[in-house]
Amino acid sequence: MATTTQYYPQTVSHPGTTLVEILGEKQMGSKEFAVRTGKPEKTISDVLNGKSGITPEMAVLFEQVLKIPAHFWINRQRAYDEYLARIEYQKTIEEGIEWSKTFPYAKMASLGWVEPTLKKEAKVINLYNYFGVSNTKGYYDFYHHQKLLVNFRISLKDNENSGAISAWLRQGEIQADNLNVPKFDKKKLFEILPKLKMMMVSQPTDFFRQIQDLCKYAGVKVVHTPCLPKAPIHGSTRWFGDVPLIQLSGRYKRNDIFWFTFFHEIGHILLHGKKYIAIENIKYEGENAIYENEANDFSANLLMSKEQEKEILSNCSLTEKDVINYAEKFNTHPAIIIGRLQHLKLVPFGLGNNLFNSIDFCSEQK
Repeated sequence: MATTTQYYPQTVSHPGTTLVEILGEKQMGSKEFAVRTGKPEKTISDVLNGKSGITPEMAVLFEQVLKIPAHFWINRQRAYDEYLARIEYQKTIEEGIEWSKTFPYAKMASLGWVEPTLKKEAKVINLYNYFGVSNTKGYYDFYHHQKLLVNFRISLKDNENSGAISAWLRQGEIQADNLNVPKFDKKKLFEILPKLKMMMVSQPTDFFRQIQDLCKYAGVKVVHTPCLPKAPIHGSTRWFGDVPLIQLSGRYKRNDIFWFTFFHEIGHILLHGKKYIAIENIKYEGENAIYENEANDFSANLLMSKEQEKEILSNCSLTEKDVINYAEKFNTHPAIIIGRLQHLKLVPFGLGNNLFNSIDFCSEQK
């Protein structure tokens, strides 16, 4: 969870005020001090009046005359400069208050992504920390204006729910940072497809951990990120350098939808390379309809081929028992068959609803 770096400014005086006090104690005038340090009287006067700062060179000279270490003056000036900078930065926090309202902050806090708070300024600071930006400009340049195309090649500027979407995507990045994988190997990803399909058929209680481990073998990171309000995303595929990341929401928690989405994202990795970012179930600038259809076909054919679908449809009196038998014959899950046929509106919507399994992201998830 991001921590709140709240800042409550305390009055920090200019180091010239300290210099005034010390010269007074020593009964030394500004002109004499200027002569002794070898600096112009105006320079010393400006420091005493808070118009100029004390440079490291001046601090060393002050040390020689006043016998007060140079680091004392340097630290006083540093503290004052930081104070001024933080006062100025406070403006960016105030500017971010309206921006912060575009995020489902309460839900993010309940998930542990940011700290719970009702304070407006604290929310802004926490969101800056969460997105790794220092102000709203940094956020918009990254997520809306594509200023860093090597990392984020899409724009969310035209999406009314861009705040929730970007928050969900950002969480995937944070989760991915905690996973270490070897170099991506396309051949290995093809190699594990049958094992991943068998996982879909049996779906053990620790299926997600096994998915992560299998994909890790091929150099692919896989994370589960819960849905946010107004971010109805099923899944996403992105590349970070040479590492592909699959981020899954498990929306609806229905096994046929989850597995179709999962293999859809794998299809993007195998078919479309590093430059394409996929975000399923929302519209965004940069979406490629052809690529999405290709990934759909990849997933659909892997889960159940067209020939198998045709054989099932040849049964004019299809029953749930038939569906179970076909699933065993074709090494798939009954929910895949029912989900496909319902999606194509080829069977009554109620047929086989009890064959769907719930997706449970258990505590074994990494």
